[in-house]
Amino acid sequence: MKFLDQCKIFTRSGDGGAGAVSFRREKFIEYGGPDGGDGGRGGDVWIEATEGLNTLIDYRYHQHFKAGTGVHGMGRNRAGGAGADVILKVPVGTEVLEEDRETLIADLDRAGARLLLAKGGNGGFGNTHFKGPVNQAPYRANPGLPGIERWIWLRLKLIADVGLVGLPNAGKSTLLAAVSAATPKIADYPFTTLTPNLGVVDLSEGERFVLADVPGLIEGASHGAGLGTRFLGHLERTSVLIHLIDATAEDPAGAWRAIRGELDAYGAGMEAKPEIIALSKIDALTPAARRKAARALEKAAGAPVRLVSAVSGEGVKDLLRAAWSRIAPRAPQPTIQDPTWTP
Repeated sequence: MKFLDQCKIFTRSGDGGAGAVSFRREKFIEYGGPDGGDGGRGGDVWIEATEGLNTLIDYRYHQHFKAGTGVHGMGRNRAGGAGADVILKVPVGTEVLEEDRETLIADLDRAGARLLLAKGGNGGFGNTHFKGPVNQAPYRANPGLPGIERWIWLRLKLIADVGLVGLPNAGKSTLLAAVSAATPKIADYPFTTLTPNLGVVDLSEGERFVLADVPGLIEGASHGAGLGTRFLGHLERTSVLIHLIDATAEDPAGAWRAIRGELDAYGAGMEAKPEIIALSKIDALTPAARRKAARALEKAAGAPVRLVSAVSGEGVKDLLRAAWSRIAPRAPQPTIQDPTWTP
C-alpha cells in the first residue's frame, strides 16, 4: 500500500430541493386550496476518524466529494426527501486545514471523532406556506438554498508515543524490528526507510507504547536535502525522542549536532521534546572504543549517553524503560477549533 500523508480535496454539500406549487383538485371539493410540499434538505459532508486506516492514498484518486441534492416538494403536501450525506473516512491523527494550509479546523486524533465540514442547504417552502386570508391561492414557492463549497487540506500525523530520529543507517529500523512486530525494510544502504513505520512495544502487562520510525535526516534536510523534514510531522505527537547515533561513525558528536540542528530548524515543538541519546551498533566496537565514543558524545551533548545494540539486545530493555518513564499521559479530548465537532 502506498503511503500518502497530505492531500487537497474539494467538498460541496447538497442543494436543498425546491418547494412545489400545487393545488388540490378533486371532484366534489369546491375549495381545494394550495397543497404544494416543501423541498428536502441537501446532504451534509462529514469527516470521521476511523481505525484501520494509516494512509490518505484513497484521496489521491478521488478529490471531489459532493453530497446529494434534496428532492423537490410535490403536490398533496408531500415533502421531498433529504439528499444523501457524504462521510469521508480518514486515519486517526488526521488534521483538517483550511485552503491556506495553516489554519487548523480540527485535529481528529481519536477514533470516532466526527466533524461537519459543510452543511446541506435547506429545502424551499411550497406554496402551502404562503396561503392566508388575503392570498388564498398563492402561486409562489421558494427554491432550495445552495450547498456550501469548500477546499480543504488533510494532513496525517501518526499517533505515536516515542519517536526514533537519526542519520540514515543509524539502526532505527533495526531497533524497531527488534522490539516490536513491525517489519520495516532493512538494508546496508542509506534511505532504506522511505515512509514512517509504527510498532507496538510491550515491556510488560500495562507497559505498552507505540514507537515510530521515520526516514533518516541529513544535514541540510530543512533546506530540501535528502528526503527533507516533512516526515518529522509524524513525530510531533510523541512525548519523547530516541536519538540513535551510529557508534561506528567517524564523528558521533558531529552526527548528533547535525540532527539537533535540523530539529531546531523544523520547530513545531520538536526542538523542546525530551531526548534520549543512544549509541547504536556497539556490538561492532571493542569496550575501549565504546567508552571513547560515549565520552566524546556526552561532552558534546551535555547529557548521558546509553549504549545499545539491536542485534545482541544489549542495553535495549533499559533504553525502552527510560522512554516509558518519560511518556506523558494523553489528553482525553482532541484539540479542536470548530464548534460543529461531535464525538
